Amino acid sequence: MSAAPPPAGAAATPGIARRLASFVYEGVLLFGVVMIAGYLYSSLTQQRHALEGRAGLMAFLFVVLAIYFVWFWSHGGQTVAMKAWHVRLVTADGGPVSQLRALARYLLSWVWFLPALATAHFAGLKSSLAVFTLMTVGVLAYAALAWLHPQRQFWHDAVCGTRLVHWNPPRPPKPAQR
Repeated sequence: MSAAPPPAGAAATPGIARRLASFVYEGVLLFGVVMIAGYLYSSLTQQRHALEGRAGLMAFLFVVLAIYFVWFWSHGGQTVAMKAWHVRLVTADGGPVSQLRALARYLLSWVWFLPALATAHFAGLKSSLAVFTLMTVGVLAYAALAWLHPQRQFWHDAVCGTRLVHWNPPRPPKPAQR
């Protein structure tokens, strides 16, 4: 894990609450992405029942989400939710993120969910409320780990050599007055 200080003049790290708000908003937006992708998959495969071809659908959604995040992170460093919350993904030295680094971040970012999902599976939890509660506790616990990092970055960002920074869009120049 990189604990080196950010470069001089680097943008400030947004607070954890702001990053979690962006995370929640991202989930709302991804609902639409997943709905459209699911409809496309079921149409192309002639899926007649929701549990039919479930593994294929999950793999397809995993790839669709990878394309979504890798494209946005490597083309401007922001998803729609990140733009709304003025958060940008950059490399540790403040540069743009490559597609390979964005893909690595996408794969490692699943640590937000995998421990809670594995626990629910091995504990035999079937209740949606129990799984949701476990996932919420897992996400909050993972977010709290950022307080252990010197720059308050998330673990997957430290491993991938990326960081989330506060970013204000440049303002257009004011028109000249006559």
